Amino acid sequence: MATPYVTDETGGKYIASTQRPDGTWRKQRRVKEGYVPQEEVPVYENKYVKFFKSKPELPPGLSPEATAPVTPSRPEGGEPGLSKTAKRNLKRKEKRRQQQEKGEAEALSRTLDKVSLGETAQLPSAPQGSRAAPAAASEQPDSAVSTEKAKKIKSLKKKLRQVEELQQRIQAGAISQPSKEQLEKLARRRALQEELEDLELGL
Repeated sequence: MATPYVTDETGGKYIASTQRPDGTWRKQRRVKEGYVPQEEVPVYENKYVKFFKSKPELPPGLSPEATAPVTPSRPEGGEPGLSKTAKRNLKRKEKRRQQQEKGEAEALSRTLDKVSLGETAQLPSAPQGSRAAPAAASEQPDSAVSTEKAKKIKSLKKKLRQVEELQQRIQAGAISQPSKEQLEKLARRRALQEELEDLELGL
């Protein structure tokens, strides 16, 4: 903040009187010629700081125009500045997505083949689009249900395997006093087996 100066008729400079926080006033002070208040004194910078401030950002001989239009090149298959593992993961994800799209396209083409073959055998007078859409729509939920069943079967098998391992550890004496949760896990074994059998028969 610049110091407020007051100039009188004789040409002398004064620092204006200011009020203290307690309400009293400071006297105005006369300022000699060439005086620079503390807050207006420039900060001292040694020669190294001055050198680095004046140093150009570009290497010697390189003009700023040459670097302006150049945009950073993006590495293939990812964002700039990614690590090797991140790039690898992006490639895997992209490959997985392409395979999934390819599988969906194949399933759709098979469905269309079935529908078109079935329509030629049935009534030729019925419009093809009206039957193709419901058949394609019914195919997708079936595949979703089958993948959901497969996941459920896998998780049930995992739970059964854990129960069997717990049973073996108790019988071997590794666990002398099983906890309440472990006993509940053992009690659920029969229910898990029945649920797994039902799901497998449903497939």
